Amino acid sequence: MGCSKRPKGPNPADEEIKKRRDAEAAAEQARKDVKAAEERIAELNRQNKKTQEEAKVARQAAEKAAAASLAQARKEKEAMAEAKRAADEARLRAEAAARTASEEAKKKAVEAEEERKRTAAVQEQARRDAQAAQERAKKLQEAADEEKKKAAAAQEAANVSKKAAEEQVKVANVAREEAERKLKEGIQPVVTPTPEEVSAAKRRVQYREDLFHIAIAGIAGGGKSSLINAFRGLRNKDIGAAATGVTETTLVMARYPHPNAEYPLVLYDFPGAGTLKIPDWQYFNDQGLYVFDSIIVLFDNRFTMTDIAILTNCRRFKIPTYIVRSKADQHIRNIMEDMGYDSDDDSSKVKKLHQAARQQFIQQTRQSVKDNLQNANIPDQRVYIVSNKTMLDVASNTTIFDVLARKQPKTIDEIELLSDMIREAQIRRGHRD
Repeated sequence: MGCSKRPKGPNPADEEIKKRRDAEAAAEQARKDVKAAEERIAELNRQNKKTQEEAKVARQAAEKAAAASLAQARKEKEAMAEAKRAADEARLRAEAAARTASEEAKKKAVEAEEERKRTAAVQEQARRDAQAAQERAKKLQEAADEEKKKAAAAQEAANVSKKAAEEQVKVANVAREEAERKLKEGIQPVVTPTPEEVSAAKRRVQYREDLFHIAIAGIAGGGKSSLINAFRGLRNKDIGAAATGVTETTLVMARYPHPNAEYPLVLYDFPGAGTLKIPDWQYFNDQGLYVFDSIIVLFDNRFTMTDIAILTNCRRFKIPTYIVRSKADQHIRNIMEDMGYDSDDDSSKVKKLHQAARQQFIQQTRQSVKDNLQNANIPDQRVYIVSNKTMLDVASNTTIFDVLARKQPKTIDEIELLSDMIREAQIRRGHRD
């Protein structure tokens, strides 16, 4: 039997080897593309921490795509190995039986072509995935650049805001310096409360339309609490009396309704002005004195700028005021001692000395208040000179009718003050009715 001739044309095995090499080269190129994408993503992560998470997602997606590509390449490699093995079998069978081998070779060639097409499709997909990864990386870079622009814009806005704030601070400092200058010159700042502030102040003092609300205001240590106790017929040590002391004892506003139902009065004890806690130029508005029906401006040794500020604001708000100098008995005793008072003097001498000291004290007080009001461009008004002890006796031993009729022993201004307050309360309450 003679040897059969090999069919002319390309060797299928060589073609398979070439195709396998091409597929491996394509897979290697795909791996390089994936590696390049990973490096690009890592670089983007270092450049912009704000997009780190998104870049991580992109890198993971790229790795996933690369893994899928490698897996597919491995499958193709295995398929190519299988194809080679099949081609080898076909070659052996072709040598044994040319016709059968020829048909089988054709069949394998067709299968190899299909595998080549599938490999090409995988390569194309890997290329597209790599391209998509690059596009995502580009978008992330663009997003990072946009965030950088926004950050720069925000910084610029912050700089503008800072500059505006600095300008506001300058304006505020100028206003503060101007206010301080005016205060030094005796010019008090004008502050008008809002309707909301007025309503809040009335709620705070428990304001009632059927009562007459009187605030006792003035410098710290002026005897406000003692005067309130005297008005209410209470000694300083009695239960329910306002706290008193050498130092300022009233730290918050206190409300004291008059215990006698005939007196439609509610008295309010306020912290003393002129302390570190309460600056005198803020005293009137901070304490909400603008909601009261009348205000007693109480002073002891001297008429101060605090008193002037309260009186000026009361004129602005058309609030009746009573200028009161308390502790008259103490001041008269001091003047008597300056005149040479001796406890061993006979009663007639003591009486004359007391009368002279009393008259001097009254004249000096009235003249001092008049001068202070004139210097502050405030119209002259009466000053009530009272002794807390005498006021206590008047308030404890009289009825409203006695006060209004002024049927009391000789005093200074205690009866007049109490009767004027009650009459004003009745008039204003009648207007409300």
